[in-house]
Amino acid sequence: MKFTRSIEINLPVEKVVALFDSPDSAYKWQPGFERAELISGAPRQKDCKSRLTYKLGKRKLVLIETIIWKDLPHEIKGLYEHEHMINTMGNYFYKTGENRTKYETEIVYTKFIGLVPKMMARLMPGLFKKQVEKWLIEFKQFAESAGRDQPT
Repeated sequence: MKFTRSIEINLPVEKVVALFDSPDSAYKWQPGFERAELISGAPRQKDCKSRLTYKLGKRKLVLIETIIWKDLPHEIKGLYEHEHMINTMGNYFYKTGENRTKYETEIVYTKFIGLVPKMMARLMPGLFKKQVEKWLIEFKQFAESAGRDQPT
């Protein structure tokens, strides 16, 4: 399954990228985010591998993130591995005006593991797309609020 979603953010691309790539801001816009633990490599650089932990209700979600490409302020791509699925996520940033940025993300699910994840992907792909749209909106709200407080 592959899909792309985007959102316009009322900030210059440099501010959007700085907020997106900051390890200290993820918990401010990713619901349930608890921590990122470095496994190998230089933090937030190409080939860096980290364990991302989220708390969703009473359950923990653990992802292994590997940054597979980084060319900021233009793009950053990651590989995300979970016990039930593997996907890549490309994040792209485009200047669309003096103080406006288009943030686009492309998700490619390469593997679903287990009957339930496979059935969900086949029967309810809209759930995956809605979750990504929710994250984009949450990032936009966070960035526009935090970006006003950042020096230029």
